[in-house]
Amino acid sequence: MNTVSAYIFRQALGPLLAILGALAAIAILTQGLNQLDIIITNRRAGWAFAYVTLLALPQLISLILPMAVFIATIYALNRMQSESEIAVLYGAGVSRRRIARPIIQLAVLAALAHLAINAVVQPWSFTERRETLYALSTDVASSLIEEGSFTFPAEDITLYARQRGGGGELRDLLINDARQELPITYTARAGAIVTLDGAPAIVLRDGQIQRQTVEGTVDVLDFDRYVLQMGTEAIEEPDYFFLKASDRTLYELFFPDTTSHYDQRNVEQFLAEAHGRLSAPLLNIALAMIALVGVLVGEFRRGGYGRRIMFAAIWALVIRLGALGFQAAAADDPNLNALQYALPIIVIIVCGVTLGGRGARRKRHSLGPSVLSGAST
Repeated sequence: MNTVSAYIFRQALGPLLAILGALAAIAILTQGLNQLDIIITNRRAGWAFAYVTLLALPQLISLILPMAVFIATIYALNRMQSESEIAVLYGAGVSRRRIARPIIQLAVLAALAHLAINAVVQPWSFTERRETLYALSTDVASSLIEEGSFTFPAEDITLYARQRGGGGELRDLLINDARQELPITYTARAGAIVTLDGAPAIVLRDGQIQRQTVEGTVDVLDFDRYVLQMGTEAIEEPDYFFLKASDRTLYELFFPDTTSHYDQRNVEQFLAEAHGRLSAPLLNIALAMIALVGVLVGEFRRGGYGRRIMFAAIWALVIRLGALGFQAAAADDPNLNALQYALPIIVIIVCGVTLGGRGARRKRHSLGPSVLSGAST
């Protein structure tokens, strides 16, 4: 890479990293807000929020990377155009292709990083994220016991805890067990939910048992330590844990488990996801080419290139949304998977022809001196 190419490459790389970081921060914020319900009620709130949000980052980067490449390219080229740097390069005999080459190289590197994220990083992070959220949602002490509130983990069982301490300790407990014909009330100063023989149980300390008798009286029993078996029926099981399409590796998407009923019903969705991951990196190159055409192709304008940039942005947005639309449509019709590759490839070819056309080169050479003259006045 020569000096000119390295300079143009750096001019686009800096904005790309800045824009990617800003967009990722916004996306992380919105993603984190979606998890507040399950995280706020968990005793590991700080760790859970940071870890779950971090695990969502690969998919967020995968979604915003093509648009970040487009915005960075537009910004870098428009700045160079407005400061007459491109006009100087034209006057020095640098072709449009040489100006575009480092931008395309940056887009190719972004495409390779995008492919690595889609093929390796995202499946691992989403699997880990789903397992973490699954563990949080099935944490009995976190999901069922809320400070200062009555909770009903199962029919005929009522639990109340005034406060939740460190290590999962529950303080000032009140439990009403009406599963028997005569209800029993438990009070305790402290307790903790544990698992005994695969079933949830509550270990109570320093408390009292109040049991109603047939005669209508109440028997009271004080205890230092008591284990109340909840029974497996006391806790409602969460939905069965399935790996969704976004959680699976490419191999699992192309070759699902034919013995699984869930996999059999979602084969077309898996194929659409797999082809979407493989075709999405091409969008980095396609959108970068649109940006190159939007800034480099056309007449020199002292007043700027706002209108051309606006049209380029509209086309980039249409292409990005079109790629998402084709992936969604392919989930219902596998024959449409070819369109996921065709769209960015057609854009690359059309933009490449536009950038390197003979007429464009002749026009650029004929306008070179006038461009420099206009830029210097």
